[in-house]
Amino acid sequence: MTSEQAPPVGTGAVAEPAALAKVVSRQRAELDRLRDQVAASAVVERAKGALMATTGCSPDAAQEALVRQARAGSRTLLEECWLTLGALMPTVPPAVDPVTELPAPAEPRTSPAPPGTAETLGRLGTALVHVGSAQELAGALLDHLAPGVGADAVLMYRRRPGHGLELIGYAGVDATLAAQWHRVPPLSGFAPLETLKTGEPRWLEDFARDRQDYRLIDEPPGRWLSRAWLPVATGDATGETTGVALGVLRGQDAVFGPAERELLRAVARLCAGRLTALGAPAEPPPSGFSRTVQTVLDALPGAAVLLTPLRTAIGEVEDYRIEAASPNAVDILGRTGRELVGSHILESYPSVAGESLWQGYLKALDGEPYEGEPYVHEEVVAGATVRAAYSVRATRLGDGLLVTWLRHDLQERQEQRLADMQRLGNLGWANWNLITRQVTWSSQVYTILGRDPGRGAVALDLLPDLVLPEDAHALARAVSELARTGGSFDVPFRIRTGNTVRHLRAVAEGVTAADGMVVEVHGFVQDLTAQRSAELALVDSERAILMQRGILEAERALATRLQHALLPLPSGPVRLCGLRVEVAYLPAQVEVHVGGDWFSAIELPDDSALFVVGDVAGHGVDAVATMAQLRFTAKGMVTTGSSLTGALARLNFLLLHSRDSQSTATLVLARYLPAERRLVWAQAGHLPPLLVRAGEVRRLDRPDGMLLGASADPVYESAEFRLEPGDRLLLYTDGLVERPGEDIDMGLARLAEAVRTAEPGTLDALLAAMLEGERRDDVCVLDIRVPVTDTE
Repeated sequence: MTSEQAPPVGTGAVAEPAALAKVVSRQRAELDRLRDQVAASAVVERAKGALMATTGCSPDAAQEALVRQARAGSRTLLEECWLTLGALMPTVPPAVDPVTELPAPAEPRTSPAPPGTAETLGRLGTALVHVGSAQELAGALLDHLAPGVGADAVLMYRRRPGHGLELIGYAGVDATLAAQWHRVPPLSGFAPLETLKTGEPRWLEDFARDRQDYRLIDEPPGRWLSRAWLPVATGDATGETTGVALGVLRGQDAVFGPAERELLRAVARLCAGRLTALGAPAEPPPSGFSRTVQTVLDALPGAAVLLTPLRTAIGEVEDYRIEAASPNAVDILGRTGRELVGSHILESYPSVAGESLWQGYLKALDGEPYEGEPYVHEEVVAGATVRAAYSVRATRLGDGLLVTWLRHDLQERQEQRLADMQRLGNLGWANWNLITRQVTWSSQVYTILGRDPGRGAVALDLLPDLVLPEDAHALARAVSELARTGGSFDVPFRIRTGNTVRHLRAVAEGVTAADGMVVEVHGFVQDLTAQRSAELALVDSERAILMQRGILEAERALATRLQHALLPLPSGPVRLCGLRVEVAYLPAQVEVHVGGDWFSAIELPDDSALFVVGDVAGHGVDAVATMAQLRFTAKGMVTTGSSLTGALARLNFLLLHSRDSQSTATLVLARYLPAERRLVWAQAGHLPPLLVRAGEVRRLDRPDGMLLGASADPVYESAEFRLEPGDRLLLYTDGLVERPGEDIDMGLARLAEAVRTAEPGTLDALLAAMLEGERRDDVCVLDIRVPVTDTE
């Protein structure tokens, strides 16, 4: 461009490129429109040629046939042409589409690149020809709608008898969720059902509002933020129009644009013809046999249905279809009689899925009649909830089952309940009419009074003649007062039947006329013999318990005084031969609070110290007596010069020849020589002392020694060691460490840990760490410490 031709500087220089852009855009749109027209014309001509080649008709006749078929199917001419070409194409599609000259899919389920509306419908029409079921149809729809409208899932529901819905095909949804929504009763706010009722699409594009207005298929919540439901008008086997709801679910939060809505409407029209060809929504029409059975059931008063088994591919029964139903048959949705026909048994009566009833149906199909156990069902009668009992019966009829529900008579059941109550409660009812003098007793009253029913009932004023003389006056006064003034009475009395006296109770009340006159008395008689016998036995038992408690308390008091006299406890730590000694004794918290544990800590005449801890088996006075005998004998023997082992041997002999030769005891004897700081000790079946030195805790190795009273020939040995300043020695009985069900080594380890960690000082800290809960045995502890300094 020369300088003379350059446009002037200013607004014109900017406006011209914008105008050029608009012109180019219009030209491109016009070019796209012409291209679509050419492609559409090519499709129409191809469809006409295909019809001419297969039927031999003229071009005009082919054109009229296509127009007529499109009008009958509520489709556009282009859509009808695509369906015609798809039906006439071979099973394996060509590598290149001859019309669009685009690569054709290798299989119907292959997802194509995002095409335009015409291309999408063309490819979908070709793919629909090769689907063999509603499930395959859903998969093909998802493959071809995913690029065009962003579909993430496709669902198809068909209307069922009773206005419920059944899922016949799905894609993009897992099998578990599909099973949960397989059958949907006629619920309000369910978009597919609303779509079929109105015949208009539902565009759900505001998730927050839609989840409040509709029941959404949504797992997990928020998975699909927009969805569309479109009606698909199909024909059934009888030629009547039925319906399928096509659902397209998307994860994106966006509205469906005009082009997307038009595409989905066209897809719904394409699916209508294919679903009709597949026969998906068609229910088999009732047979002549079913109509005959329905006529019979219409005249029956009870609840009965005729069922046809629905089987899987391998012959297993997965459900039953109701072919006929009596007027009184009703399901959980409130449908009755013929409204149930065509529905499935698991939809109408979910409880049938119970194992026993389901197995009973299968046995009945094999020819063995089935009668189930009665079950209780609640129903509303005149505004009140009534529990009624039913029994289910099933028998084979033709290729199906005739199932009936038998309701048990309420009056009969009430009478049976009353009889059971009288028998179990050992009571019977009675009625006296004071005007007609008619007396009526239940059979249980004759049984309670021991009266032969052949002798008849007794008048009210003669009732006191049946009781013991000492009780007759009170009953006669109560009867006379009731007959005169009305009111009621509750009187105990006794009767004699054979050699047995029975305790009874009579309760009655009067019925008065308008003038206040008593005209009728009704009540009951109850046998309280068993209850009275139990009361008397309880009184005797309480008396025996109180007596035993007194004996135990006296024994406990005696044993406690005896133990305090025999085993006095020092008020605090004591000094023995330069050692600091602290004593603890805790009786068991069960039974008598005295036992056989004891200790001794004394200075001997030779300026040594004797320490003893022992444990006699058992509790009570006998254990205390044995403890005293051993305690004083041991001190006496060692004081008079016996060695420790010699004293143990003599104590064993004493125990074997005592009045209670069955007693046993354990014992530790220790003698401390202060000049040498030497401790000599021996034991008879007792736990080893615990030595604490420089922060280390260890158990002393036990010398040989068997418990006292176990053998006539025991061997006892002694051991010795030197105590150092700061040492601590613990002598104790097994009540300190034993726990039920626990090995003794665990208790000893727990004691060692408590000695290491417990607060030093008094013995109380150690006892608190070791003793928790209830003590089942006595506890006796000698805590011996060697001072570090003489002033300690």
